[in-house]
Amino acid sequence: MTFHTDPSLTPFFEPKGIVLIGASTKPTSLGFGVARNLVQSGYPGAIHFVNPKSGMLWERPLHPTLTAVPDPVDLAVLLIPAQFAPQTLAACGERGIRAAIIASGGFRETDETGAALETECLDIARQYQMRLIGPNCIGLLDTHLPLDTTFLPPPGPNAGDIAFISHSGAICAALIDWSFGQGFGFSRLVSLGNQADVSETDMLAAIANDPHTKVITMYMEGVKNGRSFIQQASQVTQQKPVIVHKVGRTASGQQAAASHTGALAGSESAFDAAFRRAGVIRAQSSEEQFDWAKALAWCPLPTGRNVAVLTNAGGPGVTAADALEANGLQLAPLHEDTVAQLQAILPPFASLHNPVDMLASASPNDYAQCLQTLLADEQVHSAMVILPPPPMFSAGAVAHALIPVITTADKPVVVALMGNRLIPEAAQHFRAAHVPEYPFPERAARALAVLAQRSEFLAQAPLSVFPRRRERQVPLPLGGLSTEALGQLLTAYGIRVPVLELADSVETAVSLANTISYPVALKIASPDILHKSDMGGVILNVTTPEAVAQNYTSLIEKAAATYPHAKIEGVHIQPMIPAGQEVIIGAVQDPQFGPVIMFGSGGVEVEGLADVAFALAPLTEADAHYLLGNTWAGKKLAGFRNIEAGDKTAVLDTLYRLGQLVSDFPEIAEIEINPLRVLAAGQGVYALDVRAIRRK
Repeated sequence: MTFHTDPSLTPFFEPKGIVLIGASTKPTSLGFGVARNLVQSGYPGAIHFVNPKSGMLWERPLHPTLTAVPDPVDLAVLLIPAQFAPQTLAACGERGIRAAIIASGGFRETDETGAALETECLDIARQYQMRLIGPNCIGLLDTHLPLDTTFLPPPGPNAGDIAFISHSGAICAALIDWSFGQGFGFSRLVSLGNQADVSETDMLAAIANDPHTKVITMYMEGVKNGRSFIQQASQVTQQKPVIVHKVGRTASGQQAAASHTGALAGSESAFDAAFRRAGVIRAQSSEEQFDWAKALAWCPLPTGRNVAVLTNAGGPGVTAADALEANGLQLAPLHEDTVAQLQAILPPFASLHNPVDMLASASPNDYAQCLQTLLADEQVHSAMVILPPPPMFSAGAVAHALIPVITTADKPVVVALMGNRLIPEAAQHFRAAHVPEYPFPERAARALAVLAQRSEFLAQAPLSVFPRRRERQVPLPLGGLSTEALGQLLTAYGIRVPVLELADSVETAVSLANTISYPVALKIASPDILHKSDMGGVILNVTTPEAVAQNYTSLIEKAAATYPHAKIEGVHIQPMIPAGQEVIIGAVQDPQFGPVIMFGSGGVEVEGLADVAFALAPLTEADAHYLLGNTWAGKKLAGFRNIEAGDKTAVLDTLYRLGQLVSDFPEIAEIEINPLRVLAAGQGVYALDVRAIRRK
């Protein structure tokens, strides 16, 4: 599949000629470093250098001005003081150059003056229909063209099949150096810097179109446009895996949240929901990211989660079994024919049941034969080979025997190559053959789990949202979002709300209670008191007119004493709803990804329990089932011990409806139904208490 890529990005990866503005003959300067890498990378196109001092550099002339540079040139690399960048970009535009990398610093990352310079550069670029990478970046490289516009010290990375897009230049430098010791190489690498123009979203399709790239990895500190990223990533991940290491996990601004949903839905919850919607795999570290990238680039995908473990020692086998289960995998049950074949190969005291322990005497041939046997078992979907240095053979010899079996298999095999001094030869063999090897079974197990996750993602039906349109048109009130107005809005979307009447006097309260019929619930009515139960503002099972009058007066007095500046409108009278399970559903508007739905255990302890999950709105069927399947609140809807099963279908329907509501009304900053009373199967749900706030 070819992805639609903005043709304006083509000169970054297929330039006919490159000009470096700011080239230098001083060996310690960055301008020298970029010039060196351009020449030594083997780039086949034209390379031009500009420096007003003239002279020669790397057997090429230093041109005093851009106008003196001969054709062809369609990509400019600027490594000049920030204050000269605008005029230099304008000169590039006049020359007809439509792609530029501003490697210099001194822009938005420094101060307001730098930010103004960056804005000016962007304005000039737009004037000339020019695309910019940077500023404050190290540029890009392509190991297969080849091309290297960075100033990083040589040697550049080995050619490989893993692409890397980064918001940090320093991370790029560190990973390139680290990759040499890990046995993988890069296809393309892009440092985006400040992203004045070209963003991570722009780069996704351009990288995905590269035939040499099998896996796309990203170091991300944020996202320029969340919904655009989801849309682009959703298309890319159908063809190539995307693994993101998103940093900056500390949530900010939560203290100002007015609802439980707002307090619990930090920005990281939105990122998790967005990545899951788009099929992006989220790693917690760079090490984990590239552990998984190697497996995805070099292994076939499994058809299930059954794993065979082959080892020459019992302890590592038990470790592997624990790690597999912890990552949602399981030991494969071996067919009796498989066990019989293993018995014919191994000594009498070997363990023939998964994990298969061949004992310390296992030879290279034993490893190869046993692995071949395990992979032939239809109940085995993938395999982990554990290789501590054998006492009587070299680890290198074992690796040499295993590689033909692994590389011809149609099932994934990863290796836990344990040790240090005795394993370099084996590691070299595995890496040359593109067999993923890890120092411990735990990391190998996590890689197998990601392979299974990727396989399941590709096998699922295409995602589509489940719209639940308004059953009747109700505008959002211009003023405050009162309980009555919210009730009308929920009702318009088919979310059942119990009868709710406002009493502004004792007499009215008694009259309403008599009309509704007993027992009733009394709730303080105030737009300024969001968490009524915190002040004892909810009284249940009131059964007589006398109790209604007494509790009305008590609620009004207590609210006035607790919140002296709050507007007290009176007391809401509501019928008591039949018993059932209580959950919370809510939504917040994330500044990047739009509305995010929360579901979990409801009631007064929701923040303490933190039994919640999040998904983007409007919801897909997969999203809704994820919310229920990843919370105790959702799981116990099926019933648990003395807890009667709840109406799961009605809960799912309510989630779809709330997701559509907040998508239709982006001016709602937060909305929360807590609790949503879930009755027995087939009896539906009730939104017992709802609160919301507008965007400021």
